[in-house]
Amino acid sequence: MDKFIYKKSAGITALSASITDFTYKKHSHQEYAIGVTLRGIQHYNLDGSLQLSYQNGVMLFNPEQAHDGKAHDETGLDYIMLYIDPQLLLEVIEKKDIVRFSTPVVYDCILKQRILNLSNAILSGQDEALGSELLLSLTDILIQTNLSTDYKKDNAIIRKAKDMLHTNLGNVLKLDDISRELNLSKFQFIRLFKAQTGITPYQYYLNCKIEHAKQLIEKNGDIYTAVTECGFVDLTHLNKHFKSVYGTTAFEYSHI
Repeated sequence: MDKFIYKKSAGITALSASITDFTYKKHSHQEYAIGVTLRGIQHYNLDGSLQLSYQNGVMLFNPEQAHDGKAHDETGLDYIMLYIDPQLLLEVIEKKDIVRFSTPVVYDCILKQRILNLSNAILSGQDEALGSELLLSLTDILIQTNLSTDYKKDNAIIRKAKDMLHTNLGNVLKLDDISRELNLSKFQFIRLFKAQTGITPYQYYLNCKIEHAKQLIEKNGDIYTAVTECGFVDLTHLNKHFKSVYGTTAFEYSHI
């Protein structure tokens, strides 16, 4: 049976998941995502290549890094994840410019244990002060082994396109209007966007809507405000797309 448990504390969301049949659709997150495979094999495509995280593997995802995910075989998969806001991570490591994980999967016992310590503290409802201390302990290891400032930044056209998509989350996506603003044909825009981001403009736009709905639910617990402000037809529509990214419906998430 598939099971997803979310809890948020000190600006960090922790997930404990157990899946057998569930498959994540291709998506991305605004946050850094750091996790540990506890049982089974995590199977996912990242930046055009297949990744397998075996037991004790540490999975590292950068913000807006498109990926999917499932259990590699019928034995299923147990894992935990931490979702950390980029500004929070930069504050902890005392950096101003964005940093990136240079390796998607690593096997490091100390790093694994510090991820588990922080996720267990959040999931068990420990004090936020403890969570902040454990986050600092975790990032001390990340700085030593996996962070890099050398990465491909979005070009000006893609940055402008993303800004336009973010400011119209409550409306219907109109590719013709965006491509015209960028002086590209619709198909040139789709091709360029996917080449730069690994995801189509529509997929990115839908992910942004789902992410914004999640933020609204966390902020005020009003699921119907999320439906309206994010331009979903109704709660069923939101639930369907929310589950494809988070493994649980928006309604279930609002009651965590």
